[in-house]
This record gives sequence, C-alpha cells and structure tokens, in this order.
Amino acid sequence: MRKMITMAVTAALAISTLTACGKTDKKETTASTAATTASTASTAATTASTEAKTEAKAEAKDTSAAAAESKADAQTPVSGSVATDGSTSMEKVIGALGEAFTKANPDATFTYNPTGSGSGITAVSEGRCDIGLSSRALKDEEKSQGLVETTLALDGIAIIVNKENTVEDLSLDDIAKIYTGEITNWSEVGGEDADIVLIGREAGSGTRDGFESITGTSDSCKYRQELTSTGDVITTVSSNPGAIGYASLAAVKDTVKKVSVDGVEATEETVKDGSYKVQRPFVLVTKDGTELSEAAQAFFDYATSKDAADIISAAGAVAVAE
Repeated sequence: MRKMITMAVTAALAISTLTACGKTDKKETTASTAATTASTASTAATTASTEAKTEAKAEAKDTSAAAAESKADAQTPVSGSVATDGSTSMEKVIGALGEAFTKANPDATFTYNPTGSGSGITAVSEGRCDIGLSSRALKDEEKSQGLVETTLALDGIAIIVNKENTVEDLSLDDIAKIYTGEITNWSEVGGEDADIVLIGREAGSGTRDGFESITGTSDSCKYRQELTSTGDVITTVSSNPGAIGYASLAAVKDTVKKVSVDGVEATEETVKDGSYKVQRPFVLVTKDGTELSEAAQAFFDYATSKDAADIISAAGAVAVAE
C-alpha cells in the first residue's frame, strides 16, 4: 500500500512538472513573437522615416536649384538706358543704386537729373524720363493723372543749425513757431541772444512739402532764403551762426549740427521705429499704362528688392524692402 501511494505521488509530481514546462514554453514563445513583431515595426518605421527624409532632401534640393536658377535669371545683365529725374534729397540714395546697377549691367547707362520732386513728377508725366523721383507722397490730383508711386525708402528730415549754436533740442511746436515768425531770437528757446535766420527750400521741393506738412506751416513760413537744393541749405547753415534749416537725413554732413526734436535724435533707427516724427517717403514715380524699357524695369525691380536694402541703408535712408 505504501508503495502504491509513493508511486501515485511520484506520478502526480511528474505531471505537474510537465504542465509547468508547457506553460513556460508557451509564455516564452509568445514573448519571442511579440519581440519579433516590435522589431519588424521598428524597422519599417525607420525605413519609412529614412525614405521620407530622402524625399524631403530631394524636394529641398529641387526647390533650391529652382530658386538659384530663378535668381540667376533675374541677374542676367541688361543693356539700354535708364533716365531718372527729380528729388535732390534722393541724390545719395539714387546715386548709390545707380552705381550698383551699372556695375552689374556694364552695357546699361544710368542718368540722374536733380531737378526737385515737383519737376521730376512733371518729367515722368510728360514722358521726359523713365522714372521720377519724389521725396514726398503723390498728391491726389497727381494720382488722378495716372501717376503711380512706389515707396523706395523712408527718410528723416533733419533740423539743422550752425555748429556754434548751443541749442540741442527743439519741440515740434517750437520749430513751427520759429518758421512762422512767432519766435525770432535763439534766446527764446534756450540759446544765445541772436536773431534766427530761416533757411528753406524752394516751392515744389519734396523736402519743403514734407517739412511744412509735418510742422503744420504750409504757406506760412517766413523764409530769409529759399534754396534749390539740399546741398545749398547745408552750406548756407554751416556758414551762418544764426541760421536754421532742414535737410534730408541721408545728406546731412558734419559741417552742421542736427537738433533733436521733442528729445528724439534723427537717426536711421528712430526713423524706422517712427519715434522721430519729421520724416517722409522716398518715392519712385511711374506712369500707369506706360511700359518701362527692359533696362528701366530691371533697375526698378532691383531698387525695390531686398538686394538693395543694404545700399539704401548705407546711403542714410531706411529701406522699405528688408
């Protein structure tokens, strides 16, 4: 009997061991299968990612090549002439742009006739130049004649005095009162006891129009002298201790002193952020319905592109395209 019990126990243990082994093998097989599946999925994901990156790189390369080709086409040299006429305040900016343009297009010629904004606007209207230059926005009546303005840059109108003048800052209201004759002596605005000599630009000047519009002094200024160019204004102020004038920031030299307005100095940065209030646009003027020549169109496109921004900035103005 005892022997039979021992045999039964032994058999039960054997069966238990076999069952346990079977379960373990099944778990191991399941785990192995799962690991294999995960590995396959990972491989597929890696492959898909690699293919996607390869495709993206190919597309980027194609896009880059197309852009490079387009840029090369845009830089294809042109021949012919480009005639500009107008604002004397734009001389430095337009001169620098013209020089860069002809350097890139040696078979093209570029001319600039500094006659003043009003004359430049008339010249393009009458077909006497390709592109007019104005240092003020076009008036409604000018636009009604089919003229089109494209803002090239922004320019501050600097208020300038003789270097011997001790005045450093004027309010916009002070400037208006000075130019309308309400304030006539520098001592009234913190300076020396000396008569104020008012220097300005001629009628039709874009600088004058901008200055008078901003200060609210249109047709009210009591000028001692009305000069026909920015350079003449700077020269006259530099030689007269009591003089005050206004000139394009891009043209101001160290022969005169800039006076800040309402505590803000005229700089490229303050014109750009709008904190310097005495500013105006530099405008390219064309005529609607009149097609520009190949050379004139190429210059227009270049001057208004981002490629010209650094040149405009170096000339003292603030480029619109950046």
